[in-house]
Amino acid sequence: MERFPYVPLDAKGWRMAMGLRPLDPSRWLEVDAHRDGELELKRQLLESAFDVVVATNPEGDEASAELLVEVRAFLATHHPTLAPVTTSREHPIVEASRLVQEDLCVLVRSDAWRLRAASVCFPSRWSLATKIGTTLDDIHRPIPFYDDQLAGPTSAVFDRLRPERSFWRLNWTLIDSPALHQPTMVRGAPHGDLERWYFRVERQTLRRLEVTGAIVFTIRNYVASAQEMCDQYEDFGSLLLHSLDTTPEEMQDYKGWRGVAEQLRSALSVR
Repeated sequence: MERFPYVPLDAKGWRMAMGLRPLDPSRWLEVDAHRDGELELKRQLLESAFDVVVATNPEGDEASAELLVEVRAFLATHHPTLAPVTTSREHPIVEASRLVQEDLCVLVRSDAWRLRAASVCFPSRWSLATKIGTTLDDIHRPIPFYDDQLAGPTSAVFDRLRPERSFWRLNWTLIDSPALHQPTMVRGAPHGDLERWYFRVERQTLRRLEVTGAIVFTIRNYVASAQEMCDQYEDFGSLLLHSLDTTPEEMQDYKGWRGVAEQLRSALSVR
């Protein structure tokens, strides 16, 4: 069994934090054994649900072209055997998206940082069409506590970000489906055996482009069943339970986690 790469559960319990870490430029984008399958799924979604997975404003075109150059350069340097096959007839953010497993978002500063171009084939319960053209605050407003605790720090990070220093962070959730493409806003609580609970981690990066000054936000998804995670990591079950127990009720409602801690406690007691 392939080992799951990231387990961002805090022994101190759930907390609201950006959790940014300096990004090694050579690890901006990640390539693994799932590449062919995920790129094929992207191809299918771009063909069958283009308006769901792609959204652009003219204000994001120049930065998207710069992003495509950067993606090609990264692959040529760090993964030279991966031949970039795209077509210049497409918007550059779509071309770039076809080359990598990550979803790609471009934010441009005007009156505020606004999402101006994106190819998001693997959303985790959110709709790209409702976010294009909106500000950072608008994008994150449905998240409990964001306005009070993270809106200011997030805007400050974007304003101060420089091309020579990028960052990455991890985000996780527990959901009821292993599907990568989940644009529906409905958040069903996991239920049944742990094989049917899914631990989903987003590896996110923030990078400022040198020429346009736009910011590229990448999202790479990793998913495994809670049972697989318990088998791989001895303390996974206890850490997950502690995280659920310490999650505020408002966040439990937002995530669809009401009653999940009790179910997990029962499942762990019989393992």
